[in-house]
Amino acid sequence: MMSKAARFRELLQRKEIARIVGSRDALTARLVENAEFDGLWASSFELSAARGLPDLGLLTMAELLDASALINQATGLPLMADCDTGFGGKINIIRTVQRFEDAGIAGVCFEDKVFPKRNSFLEGEQALEDADEFAGRIEAATRTRRSDDFTVVARTEALIAGQGLDEALRRAHLYADAHADAILIHSKKSSPVEIVEFLQAWQARTPVVVVPTTYPHWNLAEAQAAGVAMVIYANHALRASVSATRDVLSEIRLHGGTDSVEDSIASMKELFSLTAVAQWEEWSA
Repeated sequence: MMSKAARFRELLQRKEIARIVGSRDALTARLVENAEFDGLWASSFELSAARGLPDLGLLTMAELLDASALINQATGLPLMADCDTGFGGKINIIRTVQRFEDAGIAGVCFEDKVFPKRNSFLEGEQALEDADEFAGRIEAATRTRRSDDFTVVARTEALIAGQGLDEALRRAHLYADAHADAILIHSKKSSPVEIVEFLQAWQARTPVVVVPTTYPHWNLAEAQAAGVAMVIYANHALRASVSATRDVLSEIRLHGGTDSVEDSIASMKELFSLTAVAQWEEWSA
């Protein structure tokens, strides 16, 4: 049977654009699998928010690994873990790769910000790591992995930091030279213009991953035509859950009971199905 790492690498290399979805827990991962997406993204933003914490580099490697492992075990989909800046220098990135590969995670993504990172969509300064230093960390990560199928994605935040296309390309080429398997290029513009310019100049040197949070109108066909290999819907399941939960709780409080919401929320039968109750009861017989 093909490993999850090999399947994730296939997603990056196939002609059809791949779609992966941010999943903060195992139950969300099963919903993603049922919706027939291609893979999972263990987002540091979602995992932080689920703990009531901001996305400011507060999670430790162990916390992110534990959460990623639970998500990964819940489905047959391959998972890429958002490992922020790598939890330190080269030796920390080496250990991160070792631990995540041991856990059966398909790949990891590291970004070129200074620790502690700030979420890309926060206002204010976004400080970048020295590009050569970060390239050295990527090289250490790719050199350390035991299987060539295990994917290392280098994420450049040059556009987020306002440093422009030339700097984004310079950094991306350095990271590709360090054997990154793919480049994640991020932008917070309301249109994909920066991403399209990058893709045109990049000439498909490696697969390119995008996170279209701020330019949601860019559809899948347009992204594929522009040269995107993979799109991450990074935070939509979490945002949907917050909105739906708030609405249901407001209804319950307003009406003094749950009758008005029963038709709009998942049934207990559906939750039993998602948590595989029948299978567990069969095993226990």
